[in-house]
Amino acid sequence: MNQRPLSRRSFLRIVAGSAAASGGGTLGTFFYAREIEPAWVEVAPVALRLPRLPGAFDGYRIVQITDLHADGAWMTEARMEDLVRLVNAQKPDLIVVTGDFTSEYPEQFGEGVSRALGGLEAPDGVVGVLGNHDHWSDAATSRQILAASGIRELNDDLLTLRRGDSPLHIAGLDDLWPIAEASVSLTEQRPRLDRLAARFGSDEAAILLVHEPDLADVSAATGRFDAQLSGHSHGGQVRVPFYGPLVLPFLGRKYPAGLYRVGSMLQYTGRGLGVVGPQVRFNCRPELTVFTLSGEA
Repeated sequence: MNQRPLSRRSFLRIVAGSAAASGGGTLGTFFYAREIEPAWVEVAPVALRLPRLPGAFDGYRIVQITDLHADGAWMTEARMEDLVRLVNAQKPDLIVVTGDFTSEYPEQFGEGVSRALGGLEAPDGVVGVLGNHDHWSDAATSRQILAASGIRELNDDLLTLRRGDSPLHIAGLDDLWPIAEASVSLTEQRPRLDRLAARFGSDEAAILLVHEPDLADVSAATGRFDAQLSGHSHGGQVRVPFYGPLVLPFLGRKYPAGLYRVGSMLQYTGRGLGVVGPQVRFNCRPELTVFTLSGEA
């Protein structure tokens, strides 16, 4: 008999239910995973050395937030406001948001997201791309949330920052998995990347924003992007010591968390700030990432 693959959400629900049912110390672990760790945000400093980066951008600070999954239960408007204050405290030059603003029902939670994220502050503004949940729920409403928040969506689009005559390009791809039941070929995304790369010089620095990290092999193969910043995986949400994440989502399995070198490109996958049901994290704290850019030594 054929069985559907177990989804990340279903798997985490089984793990949480088993922990709650077993009692004793395991119940304490479940309380920690449910109440403590999801709120214990790590501010993660990451140095990104980009050989094509102009000297004028040396020390430039980018804060990445990803996978808020606003739902009115765990990720409330009040919690988002606290996160916004934490982001602003990092004094970023630019803020990037790499998708999944809500889990579902953006028409219900979108106003809270817009009010909270409207408080983000950076001299060069806030840019973002949509994630799979933003599309699965309602892409049009998700886009309205970004617009109302003052976030510029990079929907297969490019933002060029300048310091004098020196450019730094921030490119963004719309989500790769907009239909839950559809198959996705990463190699077929290459023309979208080539169209973006055609808009800037081959000797100019560019950072790519895309929700799903496993595109990195394809984007690195272009030779045109110095770094890719992604989310999607949540780091697995539950990571077993000496084993790693128990389950990872489609398109988030090869580069699930942290910094990787893929060819000549750097790939960073943030663990996200929100959670999917049943809203537990273990050994996988939520993350706000602060990138400091530098060029050749």
